[in-house]
Amino acid sequence: MGITRHDSMEEGLPQKKSETLVGGVFSSEKSLELLDTMLLIRSFEENADEMFAMGKVHGTMHLSIGQESVAAGTANALRPGYDYLLNVHRGHGHFLAWGGDMNRMMAEFMGKETGYCRGRGGSMHIADVESNNLGAQGIVGGNLPISVGVGLSIKAHKTDKIVLCIFGDGASNEGAFHESLNMASIWKLPVIYLCENNGYGMSMPIKRALNVERISDRASAYGMPGITIDGNDLVAVYKAMKVADEYTRSGKGPYLVEVETYRWKGHSKSDKQAYRTREEVKEWMAKDPIRHFASAIGLNENEVEQRRLNAREIIKKAVTFAESSPEPDVNEILEGVYA
Repeated sequence: MGITRHDSMEEGLPQKKSETLVGGVFSSEKSLELLDTMLLIRSFEENADEMFAMGKVHGTMHLSIGQESVAAGTANALRPGYDYLLNVHRGHGHFLAWGGDMNRMMAEFMGKETGYCRGRGGSMHIADVESNNLGAQGIVGGNLPISVGVGLSIKAHKTDKIVLCIFGDGASNEGAFHESLNMASIWKLPVIYLCENNGYGMSMPIKRALNVERISDRASAYGMPGITIDGNDLVAVYKAMKVADEYTRSGKGPYLVEVETYRWKGHSKSDKQAYRTREEVKEWMAKDPIRHFASAIGLNENEVEQRRLNAREIIKKAVTFAESSPEPDVNEILEGVYA
């Protein structure tokens, strides 16, 4: 969702001075676009939460409210539609930041025929192969071995594409994590591994499941660079992903980026959150990445609220589209199951 500019090009008018870049990288126009992306992601998630409570969405879902800057910063550092995306089950934000169509995504979320996967994928398995979005995984760490195959394919075709593989801190203790990073490193595959460390693997605190200071420390065991950054700082996310992008795309091999972030909601809709205190949640909510970025680009609360209302209006139209879309035909349920 871009911002339209109306700069005067009339002769005789004084030229605009070069603007100060936000964080040294983003123009004012780009900064507003990034803020709108984060607001759109949060609005989608909040609406999803509301629809679930009303019984309009079935199954379960994993919300990423509080993690929006990771999705926005990452997508803008890479080449969505050209590069490949292997998403995570908590991946609504990444799908939207990657350029997903809101109407089709909402329809998929509500199990409608007009959805990306004709209503068969739902919250955890939305994919769009045409834009190289290879889909999310419900299995923890299930996309890690796939990243090796995709990376090997890219290398065989001798292109400069890369694959972004996203997973949570819990997946870093899966055997697939170690096997995949090892193989990707041996073959110097173009894979960026993005670990969203939100503090908990379901209800397990990461500090009780890890005996090293950072998940990124494990990168050295496989001969690849690793870095840990503040996931609530969009500029920091963007800069780190740019470094990883340049390293990986140049043929040097995989790169591990760990972003420290936090999910404001439970692991899933069935999570009673008995493992953490309300004070802890409030402490992280005070670090709101949207508020942080809006402040950095000089917007006041009224200006942010107006943009938030614009995002909610887009969501509202998408819900109308989804609710008016047809249900899948049960007679076609097996289409696409067998090649």
